[in-house]
Amino acid sequence: MGKEKQYWLLKTEPGEWSWEDQAANGGVSKWDGVKNKQAQKNMKSMRTGDLCFFYHSGSKARRVVGVVSVVREWYADDSGDSAVDVKAVGEMRRPVDLGEMKKESGLQGCGLFRQPRLSVVPVEKSMWERVCEMGGGFEGDGRADENPEGSC
Repeated sequence: MGKEKQYWLLKTEPGEWSWEDQAANGGVSKWDGVKNKQAQKNMKSMRTGDLCFFYHSGSKARRVVGVVSVVREWYADDSGDSAVDVKAVGEMRRPVDLGEMKKESGLQGCGLFRQPRLSVVPVEKSMWERVCEMGGGFEGDGRADENPEGSC
C-alpha cells in the first residue's frame, strides 16, 4: 500500500521565477536553489504525485497563485544541488493573499506562519482544502469553472 498524498507550499520570488514562467513550456521545471537544511529535508520527503501550492513571496505579492505536482522525487543535479521536478497543474481561480490566510482561524498552525523564511513548507490536508476553498479551487481540479464552490 502506497503512502498517502502529501501537500506542500513552494515559495518563489516572482521576479526570479513566476507562475507564468512555471506554466510555460509544458509547465515542467526543476525546483532547485534551496539552501536551508530544513527545506532540503522537506524536499527529500516529497513523493511523485504530491501537490504543492505555488506561492509568490516578496514585498509586492505574497500569495498562493497556483498548484504544481511533484513529477520527479529528490535528486542531486550535475552541480551537486538538490532538486525535485514539478509540473504546473493549474492556476488558482482567485489568488489567496497571505493577509487573508493569516485571518483564517483554521490556518493558524500553518508552517508558513511559524517559519516564514522557509521556502519548502509542509501543509496539512485540512489547511490545503481550506486554502483551495478560499481561492475557489484551481484550473484543472476537476470542478466546473462556473461552480467554484467546494473543495479541490
